Amino acid sequence: MPTAFRLCVVIGVTPFALSAALYSQATPPPFEVHETTIAQIHAAMKSGRLTCRALVDAYLRRIDAYDKNGPALNAIVITNPDAQKQADDLDRRFAQNGLTGPLHCIPMIVKDNFETIGLQSAAGSLSLKGFVSNKDAFLVRRVKEAGAIVLAKSNMAEFAFSPYETVGSLLPGYTRNPYALDRVTAGSSGGTAAAVAASFGAVGLGSDTGNSIRGPSSHQALAGIRSTMGLTSRAGVVPLNLLADIAGPIARSMEDAVAVFQTIVGEDPDDPATAAARGRPIPNYSESLVRDGLRGARVGILRQAYERDTTDPEIVQVFMAAVEDLKRAGATIVDPARVELEQARRPQGAPPCGGFKYDINRYLAAQGDRVPVHTLDEILKSRRFHPSIQVRLQQAQDGPENGPDSPACKVEMEYREQVRAAVTKTADALKLDAFVYPTWSNPPRLIGDLNTPHGDNSQFFSPTTGWPAINVPMGYTRGVLPAGLTFVGRAWSEPTLIRLAYGYEQATRHRRAPAATPPVR
Repeated sequence: MPTAFRLCVVIGVTPFALSAALYSQATPPPFEVHETTIAQIHAAMKSGRLTCRALVDAYLRRIDAYDKNGPALNAIVITNPDAQKQADDLDRRFAQNGLTGPLHCIPMIVKDNFETIGLQSAAGSLSLKGFVSNKDAFLVRRVKEAGAIVLAKSNMAEFAFSPYETVGSLLPGYTRNPYALDRVTAGSSGGTAAAVAASFGAVGLGSDTGNSIRGPSSHQALAGIRSTMGLTSRAGVVPLNLLADIAGPIARSMEDAVAVFQTIVGEDPDDPATAAARGRPIPNYSESLVRDGLRGARVGILRQAYERDTTDPEIVQVFMAAVEDLKRAGATIVDPARVELEQARRPQGAPPCGGFKYDINRYLAAQGDRVPVHTLDEILKSRRFHPSIQVRLQQAQDGPENGPDSPACKVEMEYREQVRAAVTKTADALKLDAFVYPTWSNPPRLIGDLNTPHGDNSQFFSPTTGWPAINVPMGYTRGVLPAGLTFVGRAWSEPTLIRLAYGYEQATRHRRAPAATPPVR
């Protein structure tokens, strides 16, 4: 009788049961990408449980199952046809030297307005269909250098015009909110947010002119970071308005958002705004991921950011519960923390400074023959855009084209400095580390509904000052619709805002996966 069989008889276990048990111990279960984190991915690779190729294949299966099939989120414009080949190459390099960088093999979802070598970058518009850049946007290059794979380009509100919904002319139909398929994702980075929320990739890149990182993050229970103007480059991102355009990360956790943020910050000679960061040391932002980061903080409630006649009572209820959570986590709440803006007024009838016409004409002219249209006027004449933006395109074309040195821009810069002074005065007087408010005053609207209040609260303070803001999940309305909390601070206060947002995230753990996109079996 074989030894193994005799042992089984003695202990009362069949040989088949013993064999199954030994096999189970030797073969761990497949790695589940649904809701996973960067740290978990890298830990699984180091333990031999996961290859880069298997990771990429798993995310591609999810896109196939849920983007145009099943719930049909319609978040993805195009997947990277070379993603599996790039994964194989990273596996070979990992076998030789381990992780290639802090984002080794992290599959990223990149908004369609980021130039990406080998992949179309059309800003959601048929007028730019076929545009493939010969270079990567600065942020795309940075994440690639850190080891990431651009897995897919995501849908967006065309030319980033709308913060309220994600619909363009490049893909038919709206991008759907995975938490409620009849609801909007917000915009303009709604495709990135929906894809990250549905675990189509590990993390994503979006852009934010008014609220386009933070709004979609709020609507999909995500973390989104809008940086201080000049800390992150916009080079290679199709512009909406360079006075306020910011590019940054969208992720399912603050830890993952910070991992991406760390790789993308810094000066870029192709974006003059980043000269403001010159000589300023880049912090190790992960040091701000402190679980009790709210302890001892002074946080002011910025009621003027969200209180209006149309504010939804349930949003207020969820927000006030968040305020109580801030207190329990050790923060001192100052309520209200009103910013006196009476002295900050644009002159009546003041013409716009720069804006879409000025910025898009210069951007397109620099692309040469790679783009099918070269001016805003040619976009209009092409008729290749969604009807919902025609009025806005025409208004931009009919308006003035004022450059940075124009009288209009000098007036605008004075106004913005007055706003910064007013915010600083309040923060100093109240000794605040940050302001907080609900990112939206209303739940996500039904797709196609243009009559009920949109609830966007974030178009003013951060975009006008150029100062940073972070959204994190703060709970749900109607049982399933995510709501977000915004922390906004002074220039270069990202370490403080990350500490506060992470402390709140860890104290509350509001993030939960959408039911529409469960693990793929």
